[in-house]
Amino acid sequence: MAEFLVQMQVQIPPDMPDQQLDDLRAREKERGLQLRAEGTIQRVWRVPGRVANIAYWQAPDATALHDKIASLPMFPWLDVQVTALALHYLEADD
Repeated sequence: MAEFLVQMQVQIPPDMPDQQLDDLRAREKERGLQLRAEGTIQRVWRVPGRVANIAYWQAPDATALHDKIASLPMFPWLDVQVTALALHYLEADD
């Protein structure tokens, strides 16, 4: 399983109707919980002062990761940065 640092900045249009935004947030939370339950999202943190998060994700490869990110209901309004992670020698087994 490959490991990734995923940073997301949410950029919802300010004129989105409240009901649509509430529905979007509910669907985003539901999908996020599904991804967490299946082990794709391992850890997630909010970025204070921004509508953003940083998370540690696992996926078989970058294509699978993209498909998982694209499955988020907020995907059209996300600015996503992905960093592939490699094992550091301090973490490697001898």
